[in-house]
Amino acid sequence: MLTIILIALVVIIVIWYVVAYNGLVRLRMNGQESWSQIDVQLQRRNDLIPNLVETVKGYGKYEAGTLEKVTSLRQQVASVSSDDHQAKMAAADQLSGALNSLYAVAENYPDLKANEEYSRLMEELSNTENKISYSRQLYNSTVSTLNARIQSFPSNIVAKIHHFTPMEFLQVPESVKEAPKVSFD
Repeated sequence: MLTIILIALVVIIVIWYVVAYNGLVRLRMNGQESWSQIDVQLQRRNDLIPNLVETVKGYGKYEAGTLEKVTSLRQQVASVSSDDHQAKMAAADQLSGALNSLYAVAENYPDLKANEEYSRLMEELSNTENKISYSRQLYNSTVSTLNARIQSFPSNIVAKIHHFTPMEFLQVPESVKEAPKVSFD
């Protein structure tokens, strides 16, 4: 009888170990997949920007510095290694700020705002920005779950044995946290 109890106990421990290990692997893969989705959306945005810039260029005089900055930041985002999540997102956040300036250029050109190609590109860009935002939330949620498992008993034992390490959350830059200043002067 004692042998059966010991065998059952060993079987239960082995099953728990396998389930804990597979759960950690699944969470790590979900985190990597979430980052991959962010990377895909950043690339999609980078692909849309040249078309948007060319469309804006066709509408006469504009602030050349704005377009140059958008183009430069686009190249910067593309050149950052996908492994450096924080640097990639910092560059992407700078590009988002520059795109806001580009949107403002359109306010000065009613013909541009009415242009079908410009409207389509702006809608695509807006949808992509929303997807980036959602993907960031999903990534951080997945990282939170993985990190909690890595630190929680008893799965932390399996995590330590197999060298699972916590993943880093994507941080919001301080400049984005500041409240916008609205003035009607």
